[in-house]
Amino acid sequence: MPSRSSGQWIRTSMRTPGILIFGLVMAPCGWILDLTATVAPNWRTLNNVPNTPSSQYTEQGIWDVCLASTISSSPTCGQQDASYFGNYIIRVAQGLMVASLIVTLVGLAVAIPGVRCWKDKPNWVVAGLGGLLIFLSGVMTIIPISWYNYTFSNLTSVTSLNDVRIGYCIVLGYIGGIFEVLGGLVMTIGMCRCCGGKNRGERRVEEVRSAQFHQQKPRPRPTYVPRTSRPASSASSSVPYTRDELDDDVSFPRAKSPAAHSANTSYPGRPYDADL
Repeated sequence: MPSRSSGQWIRTSMRTPGILIFGLVMAPCGWILDLTATVAPNWRTLNNVPNTPSSQYTEQGIWDVCLASTISSSPTCGQQDASYFGNYIIRVAQGLMVASLIVTLVGLAVAIPGVRCWKDKPNWVVAGLGGLLIFLSGVMTIIPISWYNYTFSNLTSVTSLNDVRIGYCIVLGYIGGIFEVLGGLVMTIGMCRCCGGKNRGERRVEEVRSAQFHQQKPRPRPTYVPRTSRPASSASSSVPYTRDELDDDVSFPRAKSPAAHSANTSYPGRPYDADL
């Protein structure tokens, strides 16, 4: 077998590397959260709206505005609010959130063939490019979410009487963007070998050979036990104990051995159980 150079690496397991599994799990989870944050109309809520009942409040998203009430579970959506949708951040958020959803799907479509779970070695360049796209999609989610969170109380259509609160879409958007950033970043790390090849599940050929050499232990030398001489009486017996050893320790009463039959058959008495 030809010798391999010291710069060659070998995979020690056929399993999919952990960094690729981590990225392929985090990216879809982040995409679902980002989709919910994009379509749900709850980026912020306005309470104490003038000329409305105290139990009614307004939910504002980047695509729709709804009127909800604490005494009703069915909000009324499709409300018109030109001053709110005229804010620059709303148009930026619409474009970046939709672009983030599309880029995440493209990144997954690129990364999945690069993983190649059914083969020995993944295509690290293709998988890393897919992870880079997923990372960028997470950044495109965090930018509008952070911007909106920073200026949500200063947007138009808000008066001094309003009680402005953050909606759950901001929280979901943050979590989804962080999921995508982490998953994409970890997958991108696989493009370059680092940490001694542990990120790829690889080791140097010399290290594997050295470990195999040290694991091989020499066979133990056979030990010969001398055979002890046994008495002639027990040589022909296949039982590992003698009758005398059994008579030494008896924890129960034993029956008497039957007496030898007498030669005098004219004994007139009746036989007992012990004589039988």
